[in-house]
Amino acid sequence: MTLVGALIALAALLAATVALGVFLNWKQSQARRDVTHEVIEPHRLGADGLGEVATLLQFSTELCARCPGVHRTLSAIADDHPGVRHLDVDLTHRPDIAKHFHVLQTPTTLVLDRHGVVQTRFGGAPGRDVLELELNRLTAEDASV
Repeated sequence: MTLVGALIALAALLAATVALGVFLNWKQSQARRDVTHEVIEPHRLGADGLGEVATLLQFSTELCARCPGVHRTLSAIADDHPGVRHLDVDLTHRPDIAKHFHVLQTPTTLVLDRHGVVQTRFGGAPGRDVLELELNRLTAEDASV
């Protein structure tokens, strides 16, 4: 193989790796509604209860760089919506919870309905607008029942 051929192969491999990384990052930050609709028990997470309308459940770790920003966003959203509560669970010393909820990255956010049933899952830092849409969807579904 010539030097030019090796450089072209290396450039192609690099481009494919970058494209795959961008795709996986995009895919993980999308809202997933095809989740197991498990009922969350708040006392297992160290909380005294859930929100009356919805709960934004954030899984974080001590070394997570994006977790504080997500925490501020989720807290602000909860403050702006009556009946919505934000819970932040630190998984640093709770591998049992990380394993149970299949948390492979932090932050991971679960949107729970008023009964504590998981409705949506976000891997990474979800956007405020997407979270607002999810809360509006839950509120609308709750009103139509």
